[in-house]
Amino acid sequence: MWNSSAGLPPFSRSSDLFLQPFWDHVRLHHYPLVSSPFFPVLLAFSSYFVFSLPFAVLDLLGDRAPAFHRYKIQKGRRPTVEMMAASFGRAVYNHLVFVAPTVLLSSSVMPQPPLPAAAPTVLELLTGWLGILLVFDAQYYVWHLVHHRNRHLYRWVHALHHDYVAPFSWSTEHLSAVELMTVGFWSNLDPILLRCHPLTTWATTVISIWMSVEDHIGYDLPWTLNRLVPLGLLGGAPAHDMHHQKPNTNYAPFFSHWDRIFGTASTAEAETEKLLPRKEKL
Repeated sequence: MWNSSAGLPPFSRSSDLFLQPFWDHVRLHHYPLVSSPFFPVLLAFSSYFVFSLPFAVLDLLGDRAPAFHRYKIQKGRRPTVEMMAASFGRAVYNHLVFVAPTVLLSSSVMPQPPLPAAAPTVLELLTGWLGILLVFDAQYYVWHLVHHRNRHLYRWVHALHHDYVAPFSWSTEHLSAVELMTVGFWSNLDPILLRCHPLTTWATTVISIWMSVEDHIGYDLPWTLNRLVPLGLLGGAPAHDMHHQKPNTNYAPFFSHWDRIFGTASTAEAETEKLLPRKEKL
């Protein structure tokens, strides 16, 4: 293992020079905040709020913002203020009643380890971020598929998330307490298993919340990640919107490879093709 006294490998020096000053500032000036066991929860919830708000405004504007409304996937379905309030209220309720007490209990049993003095390299941050996303994607794909195939699990755990056929940004966390706690358990466990730096974990939290909100916005915007990342590697809003319309498809939360491998992928184009008369297909 490399250390500062022995010198750093050439490929990592620029990474350390980039992240170390930032990490030092965070540790020295914001230690009480970032060392708190509640910081990851605060980071995740504030990210959900900040990322969801602009799309909620777009939904309220509707066709009065034609530059954006033309990208709306289900133009005939528009969330109301009451629907938005219900989803946001449920997210607040779940965090106050279930998440906060769980964090308090777990931190009293297993105190937080001290923050490391060294920052990760950019390479470590990027590989850790990708690793966490890939592992979580596989976990949630299996969990999601099982809960759709088992009617009891679906009814008692996952059905709440399907209250709306057309998802919207606030509905990202329109979840039962069991589903939220399951997702939270993996989100906390995976970085530990992969031995990620706290900064990597926090960055992944923000990115994964952004990707989750993007899945639910109901707009196929040209600058969203599923459009920017090539080869259709990410499902994005079109895939998850289709899942809410056809719940036996598109189970993966982020990537598209598991749905392709197991034949559960579906697109709007494919569904339209199925509806065409045989003559028109020819």
